[in-house]
Amino acid sequence: MQIKSAKDLKVYKAAYELAMRIFELSKSFPPEEKFALTSQIRRSSRSVCLNLREAWAKRRYEAHFVNKLTDCDGENSETDSSLDFARDCKYITIDQHVKMAELCQEVGRMLGSMIRNPTTFLIVDR
Repeated sequence: MQIKSAKDLKVYKAAYELAMRIFELSKSFPPEEKFALTSQIRRSSRSVCLNLREAWAKRRYEAHFVNKLTDCDGENSETDSSLDFARDCKYITIDQHVKMAELCQEVGRMLGSMIRNPTTFLIVDR
């Protein structure tokens, strides 16, 4: 399958799925967390996809591409930490945490692979 946009990337699809699952889970967070954990976990999880789209647009320049991928990885790590808080505050179950943390790890592995091997994705002028 030819990749025509960032939306075609497996990592994008996994990150999008994670963000949507987090959105659904976070609907049950208590109201006092609205401007703290709820907002933060939603923003960081969505930011992975948004930064992937930016990275894709910057594929002509390896340093810019890798920089945006590194931003994605940082946002993914932030999401993972927020999931720890949600578990420890008992807003999500241990089982929910495990499933979401596994998705974060999967996204992180794929991003790490892209960061280590960016040339596969770069636009090369001929």
